[in-house]
Amino acid sequence: IEKASGLSVIDVFKCFGLEEYRAGEERIMKRLLSGSPCVLASGGGAFVAEQTRFLAKEHAITVWLKADIDVLYHRTTGRKRRPFLQCSDSKIKNKLQTYIDEEYPYYSQADIVVETKNEAVENTVERVFQSIRDYLKKEVAQNEK
Repeated sequence: IEKASGLSVIDVFKCFGLEEYRAGEERIMKRLLSGSPCVLASGGGAFVAEQTRFLAKEHAITVWLKADIDVLYHRTTGRKRRPFLQCSDSKIKNKLQTYIDEEYPYYSQADIVVETKNEAVENTVERVFQSIRDYLKKEVAQNEK
């Protein structure tokens, strides 16, 4: 979205609002999911959009990097690039809990769910790779039946 608009995510929100941001996000996701194979790390709300979720499930293996509220808080406190967390650090946990309550039901529809922790990135990456390998083995076994 930043590349397509020439603006930071924060500025897109300020200039155009959430609805236009989501519409642009859907257009970009549709284009990317219809293109060449790639690894695509979507924004937090992209998978909430029904059309995007459908396209992702049709054209990709979807992976949710699930984190509990403490992990999310640790990762986001002090970061100023997240539009939904433009508030004092003391209010972030409440916003994160609302986010979890509203959006996790959508994310749980991913093909693969990997629990993440406050750990080295390499450990999480290895668990993601192993989860994808396991998923593909199951797919192959089911297709051979």
